[in-house]
Amino acid sequence: MEKIRVIIDNKQKAVKIPTGLRMLVRRCCNAVLKLEKFEGPAEISVIFVDNEQIQKLNAQYRDKDAATDVLSFPMGENGVYDINHATGAKILGDIVLSMEKAVEQADRYGHSLEREVGYLTAHSMLHLLGYDHEKGGIARVRMREKEEEVMMQLGLPSTASYVLDEDEE
Repeated sequence: MEKIRVIIDNKQKAVKIPTGLRMLVRRCCNAVLKLEKFEGPAEISVIFVDNEQIQKLNAQYRDKDAATDVLSFPMGENGVYDINHATGAKILGDIVLSMEKAVEQADRYGHSLEREVGYLTAHSMLHLLGYDHEKGGIARVRMREKEEEVMMQLGLPSTASYVLDEDEE
């Protein structure tokens, strides 16, 4: 497999980053790229933020004035990416993850913070590669299947309690 560079930056103090979480994020990024048969070296930026920081970004970029769990900022379109000329890597984009939201959701769904962060990373990586669940239907189902496949590969399978109630979506 080609060289994958995952740059992780912790810009929040609300949640202590557990030992091994950065490695899990890297493994997750690699698993998605492998699943998608991504060719060539790649670069991904992952930023850990708090709810206040992600709320500002969500308002600025999506006109939604609320904290969310993860935001994806893809740098490519239709499989065409900017290249880091120093490394030759395709720059896939940025993943901004609210650690506060990840803790809240892990508690709500009854699974580990690692499972939640892994899932959010897989979800966001698929967005960086062009997947879009906002359209609903089969695209949403396919994306969920790929997320779960990555979670199984990482040894973080879904729990039955993870299924959302209709009114929570």
